[in-house]
Amino acid sequence: MNICGCLVHVTPDTVQSAKEAMACVDGVEIHAAAEDGRIVVVVEDTADKRASDTIMDLHQIPGVISLSLTYHHFEDLAETHQQRDASHQT
Repeated sequence: MNICGCLVHVTPDTVQSAKEAMACVDGVEIHAAAEDGRIVVVVEDTADKRASDTIMDLHQIPGVISLSLTYHHFEDLAETHQQRDASHQT
């Protein structure tokens, strides 16, 4: 599981349309937006696409100037479940 916190910078005149486009992308959640063009999003892996591929897709949204990865968490779900099960058995 990948969880990526990103700061997307768009032109101020495209904030609303960029937010609408991002909201339609599976695995993307918008957390905040400013009128000056800064949008905070979280991107997660989905069943069909890795978070890194989704981030690359976000660069193609009209008005996007830049996208910076500000936080990344990776967790192997199978390994996490094994560790949890082992701790419950002791």
